[in-house]
Amino acid sequence: MTDTVTTSHWRAWQESWDRQQEWYLPDREERFRVMLDAVEAVVGPEPRVLDLACGTGSISDRLLRRFPGAVSTGVDLDPALLTIARGYFADEPRIGFVTADLRDPDWTAKLPHRTYDAVLTATALHWLPAEELRVLYGRLAEVVRDGGLFVNADHMPDDSTPRLNAAERAYRHARQRRAREEGALDWADWWRSVTEDPALADVAAERFAILGNPLVPGDHGDDKTYPAAWHAEALREAGFAEARPVWCSVTDAAVLALK
Repeated sequence: MTDTVTTSHWRAWQESWDRQQEWYLPDREERFRVMLDAVEAVVGPEPRVLDLACGTGSISDRLLRRFPGAVSTGVDLDPALLTIARGYFADEPRIGFVTADLRDPDWTAKLPHRTYDAVLTATALHWLPAEELRVLYGRLAEVVRDGGLFVNADHMPDDSTPRLNAAERAYRHARQRRAREEGALDWADWWRSVTEDPALADVAAERFAILGNPLVPGDHGDDKTYPAAWHAEALREAGFAEARPVWCSVTDAAVLALK
């Protein structure tokens, strides 16, 4: 299907995905910048990167635009998002994509490289329960080369500040309401539009069977969120030498781990 649909079609879907994500994460570009700053600082401007749970390839898109010498491997299980990614990057030789379930003990065997300079992921691992996330962190400690880094930017709430959290939640919901009135799409709206595209309808149905139907309330699964300190400790226990938050908002954080 990616061979018969125009590049502009996939570019429109990539941009639509970014806008939908920004409805939830207005500081999304800032966390990407922090990630790539860390990559350049630690491993230089020509990194081999694993874009973990890559979705449509938003991280890789910024990576390849910033670093002409970078190469990337995107790995995900979602056939619809990977279809968009493969279409969008069809003419980009510096990136390839792998379909894999991160809960599969042998998922790393599908990767084209045994190790990477950096593994990056954003707003993607919160669906894993604690023990599965610990196992994944252990596998990533084997994938990241010595001296390399891993960055996870995700929902990492701090329950010790309930009044601040409540104020942020009220502000965020008000902002989202205003954006919806101006035509912004939320998660369910975006997926509904995917099902209406003949180029994506079949892979959307496949996605719903594998990962749940976003159009059915409660079918997306329960998000598992842990504070940044939990992630840093879990990464050190998994085999990383250093780990700590390098960016945060009221609700989210980016934790960086060095091998």
